Amino acid sequence: MAGFSPALPIHRNSEDGYALNKTMLDVIKQNFKNLVLTNPGERIMIPDFGVGIKRFLFEQNTTETYNSIRGAINQQTSKYMPFITINDIFFSTDQDDTLHSLAISINYEIVPLEYSDVLSLNV
Repeated sequence: MAGFSPALPIHRNSEDGYALNKTMLDVIKQNFKNLVLTNPGERIMIPDFGVGIKRFLFEQNTTETYNSIRGAINQQTSKYMPFITINDIFFSTDQDDTLHSLAISINYEIVPLEYSDVLSLNV
């Protein structure tokens, strides 16, 4: 069966040989996640592409850091995926501070498809 793009991470399946994104919704969701996870300078021929969420790993756990992350996500989304509207971005840390991680939930809408979803990442 045909698909629009390979599903990431690339893996084999018995149906197509390799798993594919078979709807535009799956492609957009995958591309949005890649936009957030890609570091600027990592994408060939587009040096300013990507939020680079992992570059915030060792920043202080402050409102200023959250605002920087929020601004980078909004700026990159409006530039490279203008058909997505960011509704809200939530941050949460582990309560006992043993995992030293930050959970980010991005509530967004794909306007042309009238579809809302949440992208959740642990950094």
